[in-house]
Amino acid sequence: MSARTGTGEPGGPGAPAGPARALLRRGADTGRLRHVEVLPARAGERAPWPGWADPEVVAALARSTGGLPWRHQVEAAGHVRAGRSTVLAAGTASGKSLAFQLPVLTALRGGDRDEAPGGGRGGGPARWGGRVCTALYLSPTKALAADQESRLRALDVPGVVAATYDGDTPPEVRRWVREHAGLVLTNVDMLHRSVLPGHEHWASFLRRLRYVVVDELHGYRGVFGSHAAAVLRRLRRLARRYGADPVFVLASATVADPATTARRLTGVDVVAVTEDTSQRPELTVALWEPPMVQPPVDDPRGSPSVDPPGPAAGRVPAAQRRSATAETADLLADLVEDGVRTLAFVRSRTAAESVAAGARRRLAEVGPDLPEQVVAYRGGYLPEERRALEQDLRTGRVRGMAATRALELGVDVAGLDAVLVAGWPGTRASFWQQLGRAGRRGTPALGVFVARDDPLDTFLVHHPEALLGAGVEATVLDPDNPYVLAPHLCAAAQELPLTEEDLPAFGPAAADVVELLVQRRLLRRRSTGWYWTRRDRASDLTDLRGAGGTVRVLEAGTGRVLGTVEAGSADAQVHRGAVHVHRGETWVVDELDLEESLALVHREEPGWTTHARTSHDVRVLQEDSRAEHGPVTVSRGVVEVTSQVTGFLRRRAGTGQVLGEEPLDLPVRRLRTRSVWWTLDEEVALTALGAEGHGGAAARLPGALHAAEHASIGLLPLLATCDRGDLGGLSTAAHPHTGRPTVFVHDSVPGGAGFADRGADRLRGWLAATRDAVRSCRCEDGCPACVQSPKCGNGNEPLDKAGAVAVLDVLLAALPPEVTDGAGGVDGAAHPPVP
Repeated sequence: MSARTGTGEPGGPGAPAGPARALLRRGADTGRLRHVEVLPARAGERAPWPGWADPEVVAALARSTGGLPWRHQVEAAGHVRAGRSTVLAAGTASGKSLAFQLPVLTALRGGDRDEAPGGGRGGGPARWGGRVCTALYLSPTKALAADQESRLRALDVPGVVAATYDGDTPPEVRRWVREHAGLVLTNVDMLHRSVLPGHEHWASFLRRLRYVVVDELHGYRGVFGSHAAAVLRRLRRLARRYGADPVFVLASATVADPATTARRLTGVDVVAVTEDTSQRPELTVALWEPPMVQPPVDDPRGSPSVDPPGPAAGRVPAAQRRSATAETADLLADLVEDGVRTLAFVRSRTAAESVAAGARRRLAEVGPDLPEQVVAYRGGYLPEERRALEQDLRTGRVRGMAATRALELGVDVAGLDAVLVAGWPGTRASFWQQLGRAGRRGTPALGVFVARDDPLDTFLVHHPEALLGAGVEATVLDPDNPYVLAPHLCAAAQELPLTEEDLPAFGPAAADVVELLVQRRLLRRRSTGWYWTRRDRASDLTDLRGAGGTVRVLEAGTGRVLGTVEAGSADAQVHRGAVHVHRGETWVVDELDLEESLALVHREEPGWTTHARTSHDVRVLQEDSRAEHGPVTVSRGVVEVTSQVTGFLRRRAGTGQVLGEEPLDLPVRRLRTRSVWWTLDEEVALTALGAEGHGGAAARLPGALHAAEHASIGLLPLLATCDRGDLGGLSTAAHPHTGRPTVFVHDSVPGGAGFADRGADRLRGWLAATRDAVRSCRCEDGCPACVQSPKCGNGNEPLDKAGAVAVLDVLLAALPPEVTDGAGGVDGAAHPPVP
């Protein structure tokens, strides 16, 4: 990666011109702009269309590209045409779709011209090698599948029938898709819940299955990627049952070691094409830190009821950094006002609504027509709303959009000039994927990373080499994870009895997991294999994304469906009394019915926001390893995490002043997962805290551990391919299992995904980065950039920043240069024990 413009030189040689340049100049003048790096444009390398390609397909693709394909497209398409499973790893907007469209559409049109001359031409049945041919296209999001279908329709290739089959497809349409579509666009969720359990209805399609396209490979990571790997192995097994052996075609703009990742996901050997020969426009990347601001005098952070260690009420609260949400709203408004088509990526549905509303308010002060050019886009909208918003963005009717990651993966939004990334998206892969939405018509583009008050965000804007000078992370997925594998083996047995010959395809852990399922009477062994023993659907044993379904949000009185929220977050988002924002309108929840999976709301502008309060506990179920280093003990293993939303705070809109707290009676949620935990000798900890001279050491210990826990969770994404939201933790001065001061950091997904194990494998580097981030933060007593957490169920109380540094110093002094117990697994993710 080359830099043509360094920090503080937004107007130097090679800097972007026009509105983008003006915005960067303002950032430099106000001290917000921390670093600028200009990635130069690249000329592309074309290649002739291959002779084996169908002329109708070539003509259609040539119209869409305006000429010859890029060389990497032809190379990848040639491997696929030859029957080799292939992964194409090339940059965003490099034309990866054409690389699989060329061979797949050629096959659907009639196969290889030299092998099946004339077969299926002129709109007749698609044939390959004398057989009717079908193909599957899998995407990690509905938006991407819908986008691909619109592209295929625009190509209008004769004889090719493509159709989407997902959760939004009406029941009356699904049968038509099964019977008539040659190319079905769907996702692994639908394979898991509909296609594979009902494979008898798909027998004709599966018998002819020639290609399986897996788009946005890097999206299949963590526990979701592990589930997807099991689903694809089930698909391959059933395809073989019907006599097919499909070729896999995978694509990603941002994946490390693509061949290994693709092989791990699919279970088949693949050829990797990794040289990107496409043309790329100039991209200016700016790292932006919001300024420090003075909160209102009545801000609750100045009140002893919320912050007991502070001085008396009425003090002037300490300055704090402006939120990334508010800063991004202003940047979005500035760019839209200047005519710059901009997409702002945010981290939550609430933030999407907030950024869009803030930008509209600012634009309303400029002109009456400008606010309608800014919208929000997020999950939970109705399908027709999402499609309309996507079209408005493409056509330019919408100039500014605040979106969640639902628009990150592959959706063609050509013509955007700028992308704002509000808060670290979790991985460098996601960061570059989001920036790649801009500059898709070859014009220079601007990407701005707006840091949140978060230890990792702060670290990155002050250490740009950690972001801009490093490659994308390894894609962590573990297809041998027994927690993931068990329900899929049950599903496979219900689809078709499992045999000894089937087990190797599911990995080395499959045999042990099957025996355990027999012991638990979920499977029964017979002479012909293992059989599912129950009447219910085995595919219902697991949710691939861990969401547990959705809760519908209904307008009370009319029953009108406003949208949905994930069931796993419903307790915190749509509990009784919660303020819920949908498309800029504010609603208040009257009732949450978890049994019926619905929340009833009414329209209201209450003047406050609500924030759920949650209690947590961690219980050790199994300690897999323990390493003692003097006063420090490091362990890893299986834990049970319990959580419960116990109430919510009402805060005045605008100032955040606490207006009151109300209790809630909601169920306890239980999660069995992986964790790393470390303990300290109490006397050593108290001695370190006493030396700091800020009051009694024993009184400070809980706050020191709590602050160290928050900071270490914030920094672990540097070492593991995860988001802060993929992690949880607990700290206590005396845990029942250890009897000592203890800090837990655990995966927040069922069964674990290897994140905590990665932290255990690289403990010293992780804790050193944590200590350095806390120590270097310029705040006095701790802030969101170092030890405060937006997820804290205790309202970030108590926290002791200086104590956290003292505790981390003790840990680092005791640990050897590298701490590992030899556990590893895939990409450092230890295999958890069979449940």
